[in-house]
Amino acid sequence: MNNSFSIKPNINDQSLVKKVKGKDHLGNDYSQNVVMERPLTIFLNKQEVVTSMTVGDHPEWMAVGFLVNQGMLSKNDKIVSIDLDWESEAIVVRTDKETNYEHKIKKKIRTSGCAVGTMFGDVMDLFDEVKLNKNALFHTSWLKTLLKDINTQPSLYLEAGAIHSCILCKENRPLVYIEDVGRHNALDKIAGWLWFNNIDTDNLLLYTTGRLTSEMVIKTVQMHIPILISRSGFTAAGVDLAKKSNLTLIGRAKGTRFIALAGLERIVYD
Repeated sequence: MNNSFSIKPNINDQSLVKKVKGKDHLGNDYSQNVVMERPLTIFLNKQEVVTSMTVGDHPEWMAVGFLVNQGMLSKNDKIVSIDLDWESEAIVVRTDKETNYEHKIKKKIRTSGCAVGTMFGDVMDLFDEVKLNKNALFHTSWLKTLLKDINTQPSLYLEAGAIHSCILCKENRPLVYIEDVGRHNALDKIAGWLWFNNIDTDNLLLYTTGRLTSEMVIKTVQMHIPILISRSGFTAAGVDLAKKSNLTLIGRAKGTRFIALAGLERIVYD
């Protein structure tokens, strides 16, 4: 198994799962781990932005990543503090300059993401400005090794199920493995990690267990990641946006098999 993960699931964190007693199909006593799900409201300075249902790990990455993906934070902004209070179920990201996003708040869009995703109406302005690396490549020979390392990594999914994963990869090596009850939250956590670590994403790829929806495509493009892979399927809006942005979109990935519907010129069949 690949041991090169920079970040991987902490299956020993008891705050992320809860053991529940029940019965199986034969009426026998049964004990099942279930993932935790808790609300967390993100504030940018004094402005309440959104409330997300999350498993609860890496809340700072999720908050910053969400704000970055919505265009509310840029690399030029300076974060002076991040205050988390689980008792009040709030996290406040404070910058050195006051910001006002009331016009964005009025244009909230609920997306198809599980645990309810949210985007803001003018996020497409930022999306249209991104130019993805045309020279990035995906070798089909990478897929089997990549999926084996991902699927054999101890995770909350294997412990309890009912959770999505997003994994940041370089070629056939998974680097950062993140989970959450909503695939959009997992993606925001990766965006937050990238923001804090100032990582160049032009030659990276992203793997997700979730559907390839418009929201997943938009957030991947916002992170300047040129290749998005999933074990799940596509939505028409997701495919259309991937073609518009020249994102390589690969779904139904299992073993050595996959279906690619956008950005086909990056795929090397070896």
